[in-house]
Amino acid sequence: MWQAAKKFICDEEGATAVEYGLIAALIAVAIILSVTGVGEKLKSVFIAIKDALP
Repeated sequence: MWQAAKKFICDEEGATAVEYGLIAALIAVAIILSVTGVGEKLKSVFIAIKDALP
């Protein structure tokens, strides 16, 4: 029983999956923040174009 518990604690296979999940989540957050920032700037550009038209 103790050997099984020790083997489970020392197993790092699941840790790798968790690390990949965290990396994917951080990349998703970075993409969302980037797209949000670009979207706001693009919105202001379109508003300026709309205001410049007669």
